[in-house]
Amino acid sequence: MFLKVQLPWNVIIPAECLDAKGLMLQRQIIIRLLEAFSSKKATQELGYFLAVTTLENIGEGKVRQHTGDVLFPVVFSCLTFKLYRGEILNGVVHKVLKHGVFLRCGPVENIYMSCQKMPDYRYVPGENPLFMNEKMSKIEKDVVVRCIVMGIKWIEAEREFQALVSLEGDYLGPVSDEASLH
Repeated sequence: MFLKVQLPWNVIIPAECLDAKGLMLQRQIIIRLLEAFSSKKATQELGYFLAVTTLENIGEGKVRQHTGDVLFPVVFSCLTFKLYRGEILNGVVHKVLKHGVFLRCGPVENIYMSCQKMPDYRYVPGENPLFMNEKMSKIEKDVVVRCIVMGIKWIEAEREFQALVSLEGDYLGPVSDEASLH
């Protein structure tokens, strides 16, 4: 799910980057904010940081005594992406294993669907392994699959989420396959 959130942040401008022109200072603040924002990646509460949408406020700068750098408190709005239990999502299969598949959805790289959560699908080994049901519907690499989120785990060391998903529910399964693309 995409969220729009407003965040406070501290931006530090090195003394050598300061200049009397206000426009150049505002530009430096925006550049530093974007650099810091892009390196943050994600938090457990808000999910993955995607984009700064608006800079709401730049507070009064405070000079840091030992360095001469100036700290500006800013408030900005941004878009984030976070998975929730029970949410329906479309993921792209990027790895097929005997016991299940790994999918990607937006910035989330590790979404796992066990073969036990793919009712009526059976594993077909080979050079390009896949799962297939009696109706010849295939779950293979690069196929988009609509699934439901069963569980989410935050990995602090990696600053990323992992998720478990299932096809158990109405209108879930592959939404594209090779046959429908030709």
